[in-house]
Amino acid sequence: MPEQASTIISKVWGMCNPLRDDGVSYGDYLEQLTYLIFLKMSDEYSKPPYKKETGIPVGYTWQDMNSLKGAELEEQYKKTLEKLGEQSGLLGMIFKGAINKISNAAILYRIVQMIDKEKWVSMSSDVKGEIYEGLLQKNAEDVKSGAGQYFTPRPLIKTMVKCMRLEPGKTIADPCCGSGGFFLAAQNFITDPVNYTLDRPQKEFLKNETFYGNELVGTTFKMALMNLYLHNIGDIYGKVPITRGDALLTDPGYRVDYVLTNPPFGKKSSITMTNEEGEEEEEDLVYNRQDFWTTSSNKQLNFIQHINTILAATGRAAVVVPDNVLFEGGPGEIIREKLLKTTDLHTILRLPTGIFYKPGVKANVIFFDKKPASPETQTKDIWIYDFRTNVHFTLKQHPMTEADLEDFVTCYHPENRHERKETWSEDNPDGRWRKFSAEDILKREKKSLDIFWVKDKSLADLDSLPDPDVLAEDIIENLQNALGSFEELMQQLKN
Repeated sequence: MPEQASTIISKVWGMCNPLRDDGVSYGDYLEQLTYLIFLKMSDEYSKPPYKKETGIPVGYTWQDMNSLKGAELEEQYKKTLEKLGEQSGLLGMIFKGAINKISNAAILYRIVQMIDKEKWVSMSSDVKGEIYEGLLQKNAEDVKSGAGQYFTPRPLIKTMVKCMRLEPGKTIADPCCGSGGFFLAAQNFITDPVNYTLDRPQKEFLKNETFYGNELVGTTFKMALMNLYLHNIGDIYGKVPITRGDALLTDPGYRVDYVLTNPPFGKKSSITMTNEEGEEEEEDLVYNRQDFWTTSSNKQLNFIQHINTILAATGRAAVVVPDNVLFEGGPGEIIREKLLKTTDLHTILRLPTGIFYKPGVKANVIFFDKKPASPETQTKDIWIYDFRTNVHFTLKQHPMTEADLEDFVTCYHPENRHERKETWSEDNPDGRWRKFSAEDILKREKKSLDIFWVKDKSLADLDSLPDPDVLAEDIIENLQNALGSFEELMQQLKN
């Protein structure tokens, strides 16, 4: 990393501790940095050689603020945030509802000065990106903020991208894009000289035409926008790669070559209504869409149907889904049958526990390719990689790395997945990579895809029990899972 990078990163990090002492969370710091860096970048864009019309009203620019101190600085910053939140377009989107959360004027002054000394527009996107991604990671680790639920483990994202072998000049969507992790990994893969040498039109396409994102949560949406701009995706004053809102409400109309996504965990979509007695009631939100196979209030099942809609006729998807999507009856069964019959659902990766910031999550990645309409069942074989049985990770002591997923990538065989070879056999019953015919799966009860065969060592042999801390984590996860199910049941009984 160039020296300039490490100094600016250490400066940005250096502010964390005094702010934490002052009661400012990583998330709030990240949000304030987003506002201030945006203002500074706009100021740089307004000068030669860019001379762009930035849309920031007179009296509210970076120049109007960067030389102030103390109460004057606080007052000007507050007024600037309010004024920019009233603007139309992207400016208004980024600053809507913005307030200053840094109550210590001396620290605010130091942050403004730190940002003022750097040239952000010309700084390499690696450096800017590293600063921002680092803060997003810290924010996800901060249990109190709850931001972890929007954060997919980066090694998993990179592995999914590797398996998909994304190509330049193609479009990529993530309908619940969080802070933009899939887009950045995709950009990294496509710009890596080992994979491709891009010409100018391809670089332009990657910056302005490739990505289609959607994010429901306001603060996450702002962070995603900023994260992408700092990585040179989209243009502050041009096309916005992400929209804000509920992706499930309607068919957005566009069709893409790839979908890479991790829809939010939590089964139900619901809206809070006030009844005639003035009490608040939660009502399940069911999306009645013509393009869906079936109606359901289960968010993940709806996301799978939505992904199927936005894929182009030859589009391909890799989606993180919780276990219930693989076995749930009713609408779940209908959707699995439709996937097997109308798409080529060729691969399932069973993920280990202890890799997500939300405890107790049991998840998988499903890979499927859209196929032209045909009376024949489009899925012939489903390959399953069991990376869960006898595998234990923890977020802090033993986090999952990209290297841990190497064997799966080798088995997946991205160069040509039709040349795969099973590692499971009668002689090697613990082989993790095994093929099942769609014909057999369609005969299973509820057409369940929840399949495992590797023997759980801890059940068979007391000597191979995991370490006490791993066991304790497992117990906590199971209890949290059970509690979640009871809460859902209580809610249903109330309703």
